[in-house]
Amino acid sequence: MAITKTEVEHVANLARLTLTEEETEQFTDQLNRILQMAEKLNELDTTGIEPTSHVLPMANVLREDEVRPSLPLEKVLLNAPDQKDGLVRVPAVFEG
Repeated sequence: MAITKTEVEHVANLARLTLTEEETEQFTDQLNRILQMAEKLNELDTTGIEPTSHVLPMANVLREDEVRPSLPLEKVLLNAPDQKDGLVRVPAVFEG
C-alpha cells in the first residue's frame, strides 16, 4: 500500500494546510517510508501472542471518594465577578 501525492494533497486540504510542491513530495515520501516500516511488522509471527495496548500491566492508582471539608460558599463567591442564588454566573457561550 502506498500513499499518492493526490492523497497527501487531499489530506492537506482537509487540514486547511497549504503545501508547496516540494513539501507535498517530501510528505509523500516520508509517509510511504513510514508505511514500509509498519509493513515489516506483518512479517513477524504473532501466533499465540495476546493483543495488548501496553507491554507492562497498568493499574489506576485512585484514592477512595470521601467527603472532606471545603471552603464555605460565601468565601468561594467572594472572587466571582457575577453571582446569583449561590452560583457563579458566566456569559452565555451558545446562541439560542
